[in-house]
Amino acid sequence: MSAGEEEPDYRFTLANERTFLAWIRTALALIAGGIAVVQFVPSFGIPGVRHGLSVALTAGGGVLAALAVRRWQRVQAAMRRDEDLPPTHVPLLLGGAIFVVTMVVLVVLLVWPPSGQ
Repeated sequence: MSAGEEEPDYRFTLANERTFLAWIRTALALIAGGIAVVQFVPSFGIPGVRHGLSVALTAGGGVLAALAVRRWQRVQAAMRRDEDLPPTHVPLLLGGAIFVVTMVVLVVLLVWPPSGQ
C-alpha cells in the first residue's frame, strides 16, 4: 500500500471478493455453455451458427473474467483510499449481450429448425 491508503474493514474486502467470485462463476457458466453448445446441440439449418454461438459464449466468458479482475482491483483500491466506489457498466453489457444472444437463438430456432425435422 502507498501513502494515504489503509486496509479497509475486512468485511468490505470479503464482500468485494464474493462479488468477484460471482462474476467468475458467471464467466465459467458462459464458457461451459459455449462448450455445451458445440458438443450437445444439434446443428441448425444454417451452417456455422452453432460454432459461432459457441465462440461468442466462450469469448464472452473470457472477457467477463478479465473485467471481473479489473473491477475487483478498482473497488479494492477505492476502498483503501476511502473513495467512492467506481461505476461499472458490466451488468448492463452482460445483460444486453445475453439478450442479443437469446434473440438470435430464438430467431434461428423459429426460422431454421434443427436438421432432421
